[in-house]
Amino acid sequence: MPEFGPTGRRIIYKDGKPCRSCNTLLDFQMAMPGKAARPAVIAADLTAPVTVVEDKQCPPDVELLGRSSWTLLHSIAASYPANPSPIQQEDIKTFVSIFSRIYPCWFCADDFQAYIKKNEVQVKSQEAFGKWMCEAHNEVNRKLGKKEFDCNLWQQRWKDGWKGDN
Repeated sequence: MPEFGPTGRRIIYKDGKPCRSCNTLLDFQMAMPGKAARPAVIAADLTAPVTVVEDKQCPPDVELLGRSSWTLLHSIAASYPANPSPIQQEDIKTFVSIFSRIYPCWFCADDFQAYIKKNEVQVKSQEAFGKWMCEAHNEVNRKLGKKEFDCNLWQQRWKDGWKGDN
């Protein structure tokens, strides 16, 4: 039976070794004998800068990896062409598929692969891909009990900037 950390995430990788990419730093530290738990990151929200308190998070835990990955994926969506060529559409489908298979947290990777099977990647336009990515992120947020993001605002968040911030 797999072990679970205080946040309910898996501690053990499929090969039976501790999986840093699948757990928070706190989960990982709690699983180590004789190690006192200590907070490593303080962040008020997704838009707040991450402040490293004690640990440089090397390698990253599941929370840092997740935030960084979503930032990358949303940024790719924001730079995706408004009217992509068939080759660009195929490239982004291939990228998302490969990303879902090589993601460091196996549990997250399996979950993202299942999401892709159920919800085909929308690649006909930047708007379609951006909203698809936002919905994929919201699916994860729902599972984690986090607040969902209004996908009608994805371009302001990831491409154009918030109105009035100029």
